Amino acid sequence: MRVVLAEDLFLLRDGLVRMLEAFDCEILAAVETGPELSRALAELRPDVAVVDVRLPPSHTDEGLQCALEARRARPGLPVLVLSQHVEQLYARELLADGNGGIGYLLKDRVFDAEQFVDAVRRVAAGGTAMDPQVISQLLSRRARDEPLGGLTPREREVMELMAQGRSNAAIASRLVVTERAVAKHTSNIFGKLGLPVSDDDNRRVLAVLAYLDRGRDGG
Repeated sequence: MRVVLAEDLFLLRDGLVRMLEAFDCEILAAVETGPELSRALAELRPDVAVVDVRLPPSHTDEGLQCALEARRARPGLPVLVLSQHVEQLYARELLADGNGGIGYLLKDRVFDAEQFVDAVRRVAAGGTAMDPQVISQLLSRRARDEPLGGLTPREREVMELMAQGRSNAAIASRLVVTERAVAKHTSNIFGKLGLPVSDDDNRRVLAVLAYLDRGRDGG
């Protein structure tokens, strides 16, 4: 797996490089500024980009904007964004195009090496890796809107885990229920959201995320 990494804090950047290399990832470039990131993504064409939201020179959303620009030039480019806090605007902007290969994790998640590398691999394969806190806040933002407000508490739990990129088997294990029960909840969720049922885990998660993101300009 070929990775371009962008993080302006040297110690964290160096730690991420060592962590990814320990799991047989090839680091094509490890950069610290927005312009360097743009060049690396355009020239090296990585399998996945791991990007801090805030990079020099602006220290605002430089990293995210560089990643979005690269995705416009190369649709579907897998991008895993790292952020210090849950920033719903950034999460919604990342989700807006509805294509696969997206992730949004809080930086404190990277201290679990296996969990972090699993998220990178999932995104590189075209799936999703959304931080539970991000999904929770996106759901809370839309909780008063129909038809999302019509989901039962258990269906909301299942949907949060789906949005994190979990399979039916993983959801069943987490909630201590059968896979058949998860499949039933999933069918109910898609029925209430008016979305087509799909056996493709990535497509069904992206459909849910796209639905949540449709309300980004309201509420």
